[in-house]
Amino acid sequence: MKLFYKISVLSVFFILASCGGNPEKKDKPLYETQPDTQTKKETTAPAPQSSVPVDMSNKGIGPVTSYSFASEINEEMVKKGETLFKQKCMACHKTDKKLIGPPVKGIYERRSVEWVLNMMLNPDQMLKEDPIAIALLKEYNNTKMLDQNLTEEEAKALAEYFRTL
Repeated sequence: MKLFYKISVLSVFFILASCGGNPEKKDKPLYETQPDTQTKKETTAPAPQSSVPVDMSNKGIGPVTSYSFASEINEEMVKKGETLFKQKCMACHKTDKKLIGPPVKGIYERRSVEWVLNMMLNPDQMLKEDPIAIALLKEYNNTKMLDQNLTEEEAKALAEYFRTL
């Protein structure tokens, strides 16, 4: 019991001793900040370059062999496409950033309209046979694009929406 009492008294002594300290240190902040001598500039990192080649002549594998947009943007199709994008695509795609899949903004600078439509309508076969789809699959850690069972009309509405981004 005496040993326990001695250990308790020593413990209290050490605790109190560690709480005290140099009065000069109490007035100093725990950390010191340096004055900002440089003006901080907001910069955004450039988008990482894709290793997947751009091939605008590749139309993909699927039901769409030829497609041209109308000269005027169809606002009704854009609204339908935006709704579909939010319902079916946003889990994996962002408009302007990589996520699970590539960003859709500027897609027509990298892929033909037919390729995009065929990828939406026929992703399973595209991921097996199309060289660009296979390269994208590798770049995105073998995460496959799921078949959303879109109709051609729905895919065209999505394509019209992508055009406005």
